[in-house]
Amino acid sequence: MKMLTTVRAMTLAFYPILSISGAASASAQENQVPEIDEVDGSGAYPATFIGVPSLPNHVVYLPRDLSVVQPNELPVYVYGNGGCSADGLSSRNHLLEIASHGYIVIAPGVIPGPNKDVPTPRELESGLLSADTPSSALGEAIDWVFQQNSMDGSPLHGLVATDEIAVSGWSCGGLQALINAKDPRVSTTIVMFSGIFNNEVSPIAGMEASKSMLDELHGPVLYVLGGPEDGAQPNGLDDFHRIDDLPAALVDIPVGHGGTFHETDGGVGAEVVVKWLDWVLKDDADAGAHYLGDDCGYCEDERFTLLRKNID
Repeated sequence: MKMLTTVRAMTLAFYPILSISGAASASAQENQVPEIDEVDGSGAYPATFIGVPSLPNHVVYLPRDLSVVQPNELPVYVYGNGGCSADGLSSRNHLLEIASHGYIVIAPGVIPGPNKDVPTPRELESGLLSADTPSSALGEAIDWVFQQNSMDGSPLHGLVATDEIAVSGWSCGGLQALINAKDPRVSTTIVMFSGIFNNEVSPIAGMEASKSMLDELHGPVLYVLGGPEDGAQPNGLDDFHRIDDLPAALVDIPVGHGGTFHETDGGVGAEVVVKWLDWVLKDDADAGAHYLGDDCGYCEDERFTLLRKNID
């Protein structure tokens, strides 16, 4: 399988360079790789995913061939998984698509495999649902990519646009994004099929979030929701209407809470996110035209409803 072979080669190539804690055997690395055949995104930079020991509880998605990347060219997209899951491949089609458009993408969790049992969200004795990755994992990912960008010998040395950082996430992961959005290094926040609970009572252990967090947002904000069948839609709509002074958009796709993450290239959900990222982080005028103006490219798109504020 093309992706499987490439992932193994990339992981082993990166492993000794990115390692801080020491080396591991090739067989150990191979056991982390699932037997799957993946697309590598529709962008100009065919993408892959790897695990690295210097960031052991995360999965990194990136262009396969870094030799074609120019200095400071790769913005960063840090993403919280649905259910705050520890499966770092649970949204892989979405994340590979983002990476293929020239981004470093990092999700908490591990690459499932024969020696990697990944817990699934479950009800705890307290009655709350588990969150198998902490919100702090997104900040750790940002710390790591800054470190790699400045580290001599790292394959990412000098390639990262460290002033262009997006935090994003789906459902529980969307709350993780909001919790991390106040980080001054964050340039834009993307909340997918999520929103702060309108009663501000979270059923997820360790996931305390209040509407007051919206006052700490800075930079443009994008909400992607799933229409009336998305249980998070009321929360996300309420969040959006509370944002007063920042550029903000809301894309409401009638697909339910599961989104389009598992569709080829991440489906329309990934498409609208890529256009947003290319506009906000890369100053791409063609991408911005999808959100800007009375006749914007997404204004009359029959696939979804677009709301905007403070953009024009």
